[in-house]
Amino acid sequence: MSNTDKNRIVIFDTTLRDGEQSPGASMNLDEKLRIALVLEEMGVDVIEAGFPIASDGDFEAVNEIAKVVKDSTVCGLARATRGDIERCADAIKPADRSRIHTFISTSPLHMKYKLQMEPERVLEKVTESVTLARNFTDDVEWSAEDGSRTERDFLCRCVEAAIKAGATTINIPDTVGYAIPVEFADLISHVMNNVPNMDKAIISVHCHNDLGLAVANSLAAVSVGARQIECTINGLGERAGNAAMEEVVMALKTRNDLMPYTNGIKTENITKASRLVSTITGFSVQPNKAIVGKNAFAHESGIHQDGMLKHAGTYEIMTPESVGLNKSKLVLGKHSGRHAFKDKLADLGYDIGDNAVEDAFKRFKDLADKKKEVFDEDIMALVDDEILRANDRISMISLEILCGTAHNPPEASLEMNVDGDIKSCKSTGDGPVDAAFNAVKNLFPHEARLQLYQVHAVTGGTDAQAEVTVRLEENGRTVNGQAADTDTMVASVKAYINALNKLLVKREKSAPSALSA
Repeated sequence: MSNTDKNRIVIFDTTLRDGEQSPGASMNLDEKLRIALVLEEMGVDVIEAGFPIASDGDFEAVNEIAKVVKDSTVCGLARATRGDIERCADAIKPADRSRIHTFISTSPLHMKYKLQMEPERVLEKVTESVTLARNFTDDVEWSAEDGSRTERDFLCRCVEAAIKAGATTINIPDTVGYAIPVEFADLISHVMNNVPNMDKAIISVHCHNDLGLAVANSLAAVSVGARQIECTINGLGERAGNAAMEEVVMALKTRNDLMPYTNGIKTENITKASRLVSTITGFSVQPNKAIVGKNAFAHESGIHQDGMLKHAGTYEIMTPESVGLNKSKLVLGKHSGRHAFKDKLADLGYDIGDNAVEDAFKRFKDLADKKKEVFDEDIMALVDDEILRANDRISMISLEILCGTAHNPPEASLEMNVDGDIKSCKSTGDGPVDAAFNAVKNLFPHEARLQLYQVHAVTGGTDAQAEVTVRLEENGRTVNGQAADTDTMVASVKAYINALNKLLVKREKSAPSALSA
C-alpha cells in the first residue's frame, strides 16, 4: 500500500458468500447478479462472490459475476487444497480484477479437532496454498480461520509465511465472534509489530457478531492499522451475522474526527442495497436496526420532536438523505400514467425491462384502486414482489377464505397454476392461514416444514400492504419466500408459493463444513 493510500479503508463485501450461509438466505443466480451489480454501483472494492468448490451453482454464480462486474474486484473463497484453489481460479478467470481468498484454521482447537493436523503441517499448508494461488492471480488473500483464538506466536509465523509466499492481504478473522474491541485491537497491533514483512501486505479483519461486537471490533482494528474490513449488507451472515457494512461505513463517515479514514462507498446507495438484500433473502430488517431500520430516523418522543423542529442536529447525527432514505410522500395515484410510473421507478433505483414495467404498472393501477394513498414503499414492495415471482413454476390464480365465528373450521378455496396445469381444491385448518397453506399442500404435495411465518405492514394505515415472509425447510435445505398485497391472506399464500418455487430451483449444496473463515 502506497503512502497516499495509508488512510483508505478497503471495503470487502461478503454478502454473497458468508451472508448466503445464513439458514434460508440461499440465493439463485439472477438474485446474486442483481446484488453484485448494486454492490459495484455502491463502490465496494472487493465482492466475495461465493465458494466455487461448494457446488456447480456456486461456481456458476462466481463465474457469471466475474463476467459482468467491471469496477470491483471479484473474489472467490478456497480452502488450502489444490482442488479448491484451481476451481476458484477457473471461476474468477473472466474478471477484470480477480482475487483468490484461501484460508486454513490456526487455533489449537480447530487444528486438533477440525483439521486433525499438527501446527507445523498447517504452516506448510499456508505456504503451499498461497504459492499455488499466486500462479493464477497477483491478488491473493490469506485468512487464519479462528484467528482471534490462535496462539499469537504461531499466528505471526503463519502470517509471515503467507506474505513470503505472495499474499497481499492478510485477514485475521474473529470467526466465532469471541473477541472484545480492546483485545482484538491488541491482537492486530501484535501482528503488525511482530511480523517482519508485514509492510508488504494489508491487514484485513472479518468479525462475527455473536456478542454484538462485530462493528466495534472492526473499527478498533482499523484504529491500530487494519486497512480492510470484511462486512455484509444488513449484517447478514452465519449465526448472529457479520459486521454490517452500513454501520461500518456510516461510523467512519460520521466520526471522521476520530477516525480520519476514507473509503469508496457511495452512502446514498445504502438503503437501496439494504432493501434489495432484505427482499431477496426474506430477512426483514428489525425496526430499530442502526442506519437502515424503519425507526432509525423516526422521532416519537415529544421532547425529541420539539428539538428536531428547532434544529435537526439536536437528535440526528446524520441525515436520512445521506443513506439514500427519502421521506414517504404521496407521488402517484390511480390517475397517474405509465410515463410518471416509469420515472418513479427510475427515481427509486429500479432498471427493469419494458415488459416488467408494463406488468408492474398494471399491478400499480390495481393497488391504486384499493389504497387511498400510494407511497414509495408501496411501489418498491410491488416491484420487488413482481421480480420475485418472475420465473415461478407455481402461481396462485384465485383464493377465497371463509373464517370467523360463523365458519368453524375455517375453509380455503384455492386455484393454482402448477407447471401449466390449473388445479383447485378446498381445505380446512385451525385458522385461515393454516387452511390456505393446507390447500397449497393439497395441490402441490411436499414434505417442507413451515419454520417461520411473519407479517409486517409496508406503510401505516389499515389499507397498508402486508409484506409476508415464509420460511420452509426440506431435507436440511431452508428457503425464504416473500410477497406483498393489501390482502394479508393473499400475500401469505403468495409468500408460501414463492418459497416452494425456490425449493424447486434450489441446487443441492454439498458445501464442505469449513466455510467460516
